Amino acid sequence: MSRITGVRGMNDISPTESATWHFVEATAREVLRCYGYREMRPPLVERTELFRRSVGEATDIVEKEMYTFADRNGDSLSLRPECTASCVRAAVEHGWLRAGGQRIWTIGPMFRYERPQKGRYRQFHQLDVEALGFSGPDVDAELILICARLFARLGLGRLRLQLNSLGSRSSQARYRDALVRYFAHHRDRLDEDSERRLATNPLRILDSKDPAMQELIDCAPRITDFLDDESAAHLQGLTDMLDRAGTSWTLNARLVRGLDYYTGPVFEWQTEELGAQNAVCGGGRYDHLIEDIGGSGAPATGFAMGLERIVALLEQQSLAPPPPCPDAYLVAVGGEAQREAHRLAETLRDRVDSLSLTVDAAGGSFRTKLKRADRSGARYALILGDAEVRDARVGVKALRDESEQRSMRQSALAEFLRG
Repeated sequence: MSRITGVRGMNDISPTESATWHFVEATAREVLRCYGYREMRPPLVERTELFRRSVGEATDIVEKEMYTFADRNGDSLSLRPECTASCVRAAVEHGWLRAGGQRIWTIGPMFRYERPQKGRYRQFHQLDVEALGFSGPDVDAELILICARLFARLGLGRLRLQLNSLGSRSSQARYRDALVRYFAHHRDRLDEDSERRLATNPLRILDSKDPAMQELIDCAPRITDFLDDESAAHLQGLTDMLDRAGTSWTLNARLVRGLDYYTGPVFEWQTEELGAQNAVCGGGRYDHLIEDIGGSGAPATGFAMGLERIVALLEQQSLAPPPPCPDAYLVAVGGEAQREAHRLAETLRDRVDSLSLTVDAAGGSFRTKLKRADRSGARYALILGDAEVRDARVGVKALRDESEQRSMRQSALAEFLRG
């Protein structure tokens, strides 16, 4: 029979790699706990209309990249391509905002039908952090400082913070008109995607990765020249707080993000160490999204962090933790010893908190079993033969130093392993 392989762009995370993932996830949980954010767990599947209304009909995500299907009732459903819309939908549906502002986070897989390459996959994982119901620049600053603290806890360096403001909807409308006039005047230089976006969503032209378009984009009007006074003051308040906190930033007037719901400040953390996929985290304010999906109007802001890129950056900077090894590896030789091995192992796990103990479960000679014990990375091999079972003893062989092998009472083994 032919071999079944995984779906392209949906990758397996190996047992060796999972140690780094656990490190990132555990660090994120602890950092977010320190800031008072609480975890929620939205579903992987949502109504397609949620993303059409929030992310935007004219975005690449909705036009080209969503995994969309009809269920047995004929309803159009989609695997979530991002999670902000799901978090907001849940908050509106369950009335969480009636209790006041909500600081929430979630983590898990997202799905986009993109061309797979390093740092970009069809199933990818994000840490998504949202602050719902808060209007001031202090919460925007808080989210950026959460990112900075998480990067510092992970040990990551050489990340750059890029800031911009997309302003209010009225300032965006003025900017959109200026972009249309500018790009229409240079229509002969637009690529196919940009020609189409000119009529539907001209801000997306600024996202073009076509090298032939970059000079034209660089000379386009800048959104910071169209900000209303309130938006400009909000951005100034944010940058003042970041300066006081000692967080470096750069204003990037071309930063628009790829989702239509953004208003006000937006940001990205970028690196030069992962090739073309240089954004490891991005977010911003979306003050109209709650109302757009049917809730009572309330301000909100948030960010999403790409975990594949964070893991890759840890590996690039030689910061990935080593895969976990057992504390001890139990080798049983002989019929009675093999029958007794799991009883002894369970007793030790009961008596020694957090003990990691592997029981050899493969055949082979005693020598072969000891080689497996050594390859496991364990500090000790516990050797149980039929004679040891009769005498209630166990052999202890150090695998990481030159200590002599010893024999001890099984009743003393737990205390030894605690040390």
